[in-house]
Amino acid sequence: MDNIIANISANIIYLAIPLILSAVVISAVYMDKKGVPMILVALFAGIVFGKDGLKFWEFNDMIFANTFANLALVFILFHAGFTTNKANLKLVALPAIGLATWGVIITSVVVFVCLHFILGWDSKLAILLSVIIASTDVAAIFSILRKRPLGHRLSTIIEVESAANDPMAILMTIVTLHALSAVGANLSAPILILQFLWKFASAPVIGFIIAKFVVWLINKLIPQETGYYHVIMLSTALFTYGLTETFEASGMLAVFTAGFVMGNMYFVQKQGVYNFASSMSTIANILLFVLLGVLVEPSKWLGEKVGETVLLTGGVLFFVFLSFAARPIAVFLGTVGMRIPVKEKLFISWAGLRGAVPIVLATYPTAYGIEHGNEIFDMVFFVVLLSLVIQGSSLGVVAKFLKLTTVARPEPPYSLEFYSKNEMELGQRLVVFSVGMPDPEGCEGPAIKDLDLPDSTVLLMIARRQKVPVLFKQTRKIIKLLNERSENFGEEAKELVEKAQEIVLEINEKRNFNSGDNEGERDIWQVLPPRGDTVLRGWDHVTILTTAGDQQKVIETLKGSFKSYSKEDDVKE
Repeated sequence: MDNIIANISANIIYLAIPLILSAVVISAVYMDKKGVPMILVALFAGIVFGKDGLKFWEFNDMIFANTFANLALVFILFHAGFTTNKANLKLVALPAIGLATWGVIITSVVVFVCLHFILGWDSKLAILLSVIIASTDVAAIFSILRKRPLGHRLSTIIEVESAANDPMAILMTIVTLHALSAVGANLSAPILILQFLWKFASAPVIGFIIAKFVVWLINKLIPQETGYYHVIMLSTALFTYGLTETFEASGMLAVFTAGFVMGNMYFVQKQGVYNFASSMSTIANILLFVLLGVLVEPSKWLGEKVGETVLLTGGVLFFVFLSFAARPIAVFLGTVGMRIPVKEKLFISWAGLRGAVPIVLATYPTAYGIEHGNEIFDMVFFVVLLSLVIQGSSLGVVAKFLKLTTVARPEPPYSLEFYSKNEMELGQRLVVFSVGMPDPEGCEGPAIKDLDLPDSTVLLMIARRQKVPVLFKQTRKIIKLLNERSENFGEEAKELVEKAQEIVLEINEKRNFNSGDNEGERDIWQVLPPRGDTVLRGWDHVTILTTAGDQQKVIETLKGSFKSYSKEDDVKE
């Protein structure tokens, strides 16, 4: 027995982490159906398995947590940039980028005023909390909004802002910590402003140059081993951060920029790189939030003080100031003159969920040797928890109350990836992409043979969602019984059984069984082979192979054949 206990202690990292991660994934799959974000599940898992729970994993190394958090943020922000579509960005560039820059600054200023002048907290503590909490969370917003069908422009503003405001908050926090630390205390205000401008201006340039070079290199080498592309992506994210930080610029902003540039360029195995980046981001998110959950001790919240206020009371007031004052003021001031309806501004204000980045930034004060480091971490953790639980769970209710919900357009569970070595050598770049047909769902469009498509174009696949009746329980039982009888009585009974099955299915369609047995209808996805007489329908996802030069013409031809054509419909490459 002693040997078994010793072996468990020696291998605790291999036992604890897999069990915790498996518990998170199993719980997240179930809770996802209820609109609970995965990161909230991971946080609670960390708390349950940590010092205040089962004591399965006792961890209190804030410096290590900060180091790991930086590593996790590299992959989270790279993926956020990779998934930010340039076309969507152009559509909402002014409000989304505005909220991601000066909106973050306004939020910080209002929070500082509330904490310092209303609660009377120390100015150093108030300014640190105000810059740390300033950004919204891309992972939480993406996971919740995809279940809340909103207008395309509104959801795009919120998603792009959440993806783009993290670098700004990180930059403000780093500069503030540098100014408040022993190193920066002796620096003048002009020097600190110049440092901020250097970090903000140079980082995107470095990220842009590295991303352009990597895409050129991939298209030049065209490795045959799929895993090589994943290694290149991993190296790109890490090297971009490391090089930028070496030049004392914002590594996080450079990583986001590199992801954005690569995500909006063509390169071989792009879909595979996207899948890998998505996986790395998910793994980083889960590990990060479990680690942060283990690090926190909720039992101290009732007695711990931040400033002169008990953490629990101060955290609630902090959340109220942030959600009902700072965020709405930032949204309404940051979008002045942009013709955004008031009810949409109200929803954007409530959709400012806090998440990974504020908690990660809350580990920085301790790493910089700043006073009140542990209190800052606990306070930010508590406010983020309130934000995820209260705002995250009520977004759907608020959207319905403001009458902003629309019919959701589902994504098909199919995709194709294509690349050819010869296409690069000949300079005839081929692209594979899918186009979603316009609203409404099921409306009849043209037959494929009637489309005036370029000669270079090949339609590869049509994905269509259809409602089909689900067999009654009694119907299934009868068909199963008929099949068994057919097997027992041999070939002579097959024809009779087939006739009987036809009659049973007709009865099923007419709903002649007891209504309590009726299981209704369900949606299924079908893959249709494109033929000349195939008629396209609204919401079909058509996958096409063509040359890069003909891509836009193909999109306009396909969508232009529908009377309800909208330029905001998604195109996925």
